[in-house]
Amino acid sequence: MSTRIPLRPEVVAQEELQRKLKLSTAEIGLQLRTTNCLEEQGIFTVRDLLNSSRDRLLSISNFGEKTLNEVYDALERIGFYRKSRQEAADNKVRA
Repeated sequence: MSTRIPLRPEVVAQEELQRKLKLSTAEIGLQLRTTNCLEEQGIFTVRDLLNSSRDRLLSISNFGEKTLNEVYDALERIGFYRKSRQEAADNKVRA
């Protein structure tokens, strides 16, 4: 029998968020070329990526709309959504 006291759900959620933010760009399923482009600009983690604007990402050499969509898709797979995509998903649930 376990004597461990379970953590409150909000504590578990916060720990999970911190874990995701610390993931490297390579760990979220980006192509090697994309990861290399990001790392050349000092973007190594999900936190770094989320703190980078769309314009900053598109200003990276060899980083276009297709690559940007790859990044957005990878972020969505781990639970981070663009505001417009989140609103669309919320509207689907309500319908």
